[in-house]
Amino acid sequence: QVQLVESGGGLVQPGGSLRLSCAASGSIFSIKVMGWYRQAPGKERELVSSITSYGRTKYADSVKGRFTISGDNAKKTVSLQMNSLKPQDTSVYYCYAEVVVIETLVLREYWGHGTQVTVSS
Repeated sequence: QVQLVESGGGLVQPGGSLRLSCAASGSIFSIKVMGWYRQAPGKERELVSSITSYGRTKYADSVKGRFTISGDNAKKTVSLQMNSLKPQDTSVYYCYAEVVVIETLVLREYWGHGTQVTVSS
């Protein structure tokens, strides 16, 4: 199996910064994509940002210019640097990865348990 462990959430004032990190481990043959989704109370889960194994990135319009995603294929990690945070960024942030599993060589999606980000004065 594959595990994703997130770290770096917390409470920050508007305009502040946080950095989220996620590490993948387990029966990993290769990772195609890693990224972050978020879900606020009463809202649907939405893509924040993703990065492919080739380094191609994607961002939600609401975070462009403020958030930066980076990945390390060798370490199987992904990080999200979040700057100029706004109260509307408050959500639970979930790491996800599209992984080819060793046992089956099938591409599957995995999720972390989530980390809370609260932006408030």
